[in-house]
Amino acid sequence: MPVEFRVLGDVGAYLDGRALDLGHAQQRSVLAVLLVEARRTVSVEQIVHRIWGDDAPQRAKSTLYSYMSRLRGALAEAGEECRIARRSGGYALLVDPEAVDLHRFRALVEQARAAGEPSLAAPLFDQALGSWQGDFCASCDTPWIGSVREGLQQERLAALLDRGDAQLLLGRHQELLTELFALIEEQPLNERLAGHIMLALYRSGRAAEALTHYEGLRRRLAEELGVDPGPQLRLLHQRILTSDPELTSPAPTPAPAPARSARHPVPAHLPAPPARFTGRAHELDQLARFLGGGSGHDGPLMMAAITGPGGIGKTWLALQWAHHRLPDFPDGQLYVNLRGFDPSAEPVPVAAAIRGLLDALGADPAAIPSDVEGQAGLYRSLVAGKRLLVLLDNARDSDQVRPLLPGSPTCTVLITSRHRLTGLAATHGVRALGLDVLSEAEARTLLTRHLGDHRVAAEPAAVHTLLNHCGGLPLAVSILSARAAAHPDLPLSALAEEVEEAATRLDALDTGDVAADLRAVFSSSYRALGSDAAETLSLLGLAPGPDISVPAVASLTGLPAPRAREHLRTLQAAHLLQQHSPQRHRMHDLVRLYAAEQAESLPTAHRQSARLRLLDFCVHTAGAAAGLLDPHRDRIPLPDPRPGVTLQEFTDEESALTWFTTEHPFLLGALDLARAFGFDSHVWLLAQALEPFFDYRGHWRDWADAQHSALLAAQRLGDPSWQAGAHRGLGAVHTQTRRLDDGHTHFQHALDLYRDSGEPLGEAHAHRGLSWVFVEQDRLREALVHNEQALSVYRRTDHPTGRAKSLNNAGWLHAMLGEYEHTLDYCTEAIELNQKSGNRHAEAGAWDSLGYAHHHLGRHTEAVTCYQRALDLVREFGDRCGEVEVLGHLGDSHAARGAPDAARSVWQLALKIADEIDLSTAAGLREKLGACAEDGPGELRR
Repeated sequence: MPVEFRVLGDVGAYLDGRALDLGHAQQRSVLAVLLVEARRTVSVEQIVHRIWGDDAPQRAKSTLYSYMSRLRGALAEAGEECRIARRSGGYALLVDPEAVDLHRFRALVEQARAAGEPSLAAPLFDQALGSWQGDFCASCDTPWIGSVREGLQQERLAALLDRGDAQLLLGRHQELLTELFALIEEQPLNERLAGHIMLALYRSGRAAEALTHYEGLRRRLAEELGVDPGPQLRLLHQRILTSDPELTSPAPTPAPAPARSARHPVPAHLPAPPARFTGRAHELDQLARFLGGGSGHDGPLMMAAITGPGGIGKTWLALQWAHHRLPDFPDGQLYVNLRGFDPSAEPVPVAAAIRGLLDALGADPAAIPSDVEGQAGLYRSLVAGKRLLVLLDNARDSDQVRPLLPGSPTCTVLITSRHRLTGLAATHGVRALGLDVLSEAEARTLLTRHLGDHRVAAEPAAVHTLLNHCGGLPLAVSILSARAAAHPDLPLSALAEEVEEAATRLDALDTGDVAADLRAVFSSSYRALGSDAAETLSLLGLAPGPDISVPAVASLTGLPAPRAREHLRTLQAAHLLQQHSPQRHRMHDLVRLYAAEQAESLPTAHRQSARLRLLDFCVHTAGAAAGLLDPHRDRIPLPDPRPGVTLQEFTDEESALTWFTTEHPFLLGALDLARAFGFDSHVWLLAQALEPFFDYRGHWRDWADAQHSALLAAQRLGDPSWQAGAHRGLGAVHTQTRRLDDGHTHFQHALDLYRDSGEPLGEAHAHRGLSWVFVEQDRLREALVHNEQALSVYRRTDHPTGRAKSLNNAGWLHAMLGEYEHTLDYCTEAIELNQKSGNRHAEAGAWDSLGYAHHHLGRHTEAVTCYQRALDLVREFGDRCGEVEVLGHLGDSHAARGAPDAARSVWQLALKIADEIDLSTAAGLREKLGACAEDGPGELRR
């Protein structure tokens, strides 16, 4: 089973791609110390100093031993691929350094520098730098970690600059520029980096910009440091001034396509190519030139933006080009609809867009940083060196796009927007392609492809009128064509009269940049629909999110699902709706705007009922899915859904998680909808239903935002219990993201509110939350106090889940504090609960802990009995490592009760197994057996 470790980013361990639970930040920091020193012994004193510095607590070593024990348990699944070995005076992590991203990075950099040839060095540098997913131990912080972090940043910078040297020698100066400009923002005074930028600009035919960059650096060095540029940079400046022929670029050498990990499928997220795409030959050629995809062009991949008004065909052109260039992107295609001008919602936040890209790339949720900057860094690392297309559709402005740009020149970025994005052109060299309307000939060709030559030729005057009202907008032509195609017996002249009539009665659709009478076009198609389908279109204008499922449409309209599907097919045939994936539909934002306008003509009560049915669907379906993700959570009673709501059912946890993942943007939109219309109960209930998903997938920002909305809703409702629940949710997400002071504040607010409301179970939950905060702060005694208060309530209210969690916490806390008598009590109760639940592994651990407590209390006969029960269980499910550990404990108790022969027998058996599976505990067992031999038969030191 391949195991991988990461410290270049968040500390993580992965077995066959699955994240292992390494515990809290301080425990992960201990693993980081061992990973940095892989296969080398680190003394206990060194580890303590690296974790706690000069402020080590009194029981630091005891706490460290506990961390080591739990880390061993977490890594046990990896078998002998990695194990924490106890060495004389310290510990060592026995693992192949190639399995640790830090050591892999250093080895690849060393290979690259020894390669000699830049064509060999460049891909090795790419692989090395691809190991980075963020700052060293990103979510951990000690003085030692900070020091190592700074040193590693310098190692990374040196590798980036060495890679730049290789790329320049290979003539890849153009594709290097984007990365260099991003790096200079972090290292504005680095002269070697400035030299790379100047040379790359010069070789790209931008000598004036190269000289300007030098002058800017010269001024900044003088102002901030009082020095001039060094001799090498001054010499490069002089050579650029004199157009030294030796600076001429070598012939470009294309970068090889990197090998792809088989762990995740290649992302292929492009929507389907547009049907009946017409014209735009000149624009397609321009894109080919901009993006290096023209005939015979094998140069660097670049970035381009297609700009123009709504309905002009920007997305169609982007998809047409992308689908014809798929072989250029063997590592996949990413697509994000940024919804920059969606009339029903705000543009997609940068944080949500980046998280969507990380999910598309198969990033493990456990390895995703909680902050946007860290997520952006992880995204850039995952795409580094890959030949990927990133299509950012419908961008609002440059600020929305900039954080989504990859840092690797191997990627291609294509953007569409109604704005010109001049900021990106200036800062990132994005080439802009302004899209105009279709020519009259192209619009006629598009209409002909829909209706056929004969029908178009038969009514030239009507065709002229229709095309005149479409104004060259492909969206308008397609909608009118769909209307005509659906009614082959309808004369085009009759359709033209309808459009002219609508145009005289209605103003042009006010989008600020639409050149056609779109409202007239939409009105004509709308009035041609049956009344039921027309109402469905109107109600869809009220729906949140970028797209919608069939059950959600059925709930919105109050129709049975089969009838809702019929209406959706009708709207799809009229080109007013698109089914872009099975069971999911979306509208162009201009059609959505018109639909929302038509919805305003419906009675207010009718609109409100539709919104409430949709929110009932979200609350009840999300609640059912949450129950499968976390079956032991307290169930929140829900009012019955309104008549007409179609609920979605799930078969298992996987289907529930898939639904949450697919509906994530829609559910966030539903929260916004409920908040906007004052449906406070739905805000609170939906926020609670989303908690398990946000926690499961690591959507920390969404979790915090939802709980904040829930808190405000509960305050407006005047419900202290719901306020407490929201505070508890905020406490959990803040503690999870190491904002411990905020976590403590919210858990305390929850405790106070539950206490004032007379809700003891809520008080217990809040106490357990406060205990969690104190554990993370290494304040074990205070943690124990709150855990005891929680356990008391759980016992009194017969709450088995809370009781089991608190018993586990209490046993561990007392063990850390050396209070074995108390540990004894909790272990006994834990055994009873585990037996009732059938958790045999947990029961074996509880018996072993119970024996450990008896042993330290001098009750050696009882300890032997407990260890024997544990031994029976570990043998039952084949845990040989556990068997060695229990046999070792059993021998200790035999020795302590004056039974040396029995002790010798079990130790010999433990040693035999330990040698067979190469456990580090073999050395300790040999020491015990050696002492037994020295003392002779029947004697044993105790």
